[in-house]
Amino acid sequence: MQYGQDDLEQRLVELETRLAFQEQALSELSEALAEARLERARTDAILQAVLADLRGLRGALYADPGSEPPPPHY
Repeated sequence: MQYGQDDLEQRLVELETRLAFQEQALSELSEALAEARLERARTDAILQAVLADLRGLRGALYADPGSEPPPPHY
């Protein structure tokens, strides 16, 4: 297939345009991924804090009966 100079120039412009759009899309996806990773890190930190609080509450609610002082009537 033979292309004239104008046809080749037009194809080159189209390819450069596509490349620019793909680079922009890749940049946007990269930024979105970075934001998602930050959000996950924040969520993980919150979850760890909640789990630590739950462990503390569980320990307080189900304390070892042997460590409690005897009731007053003894």
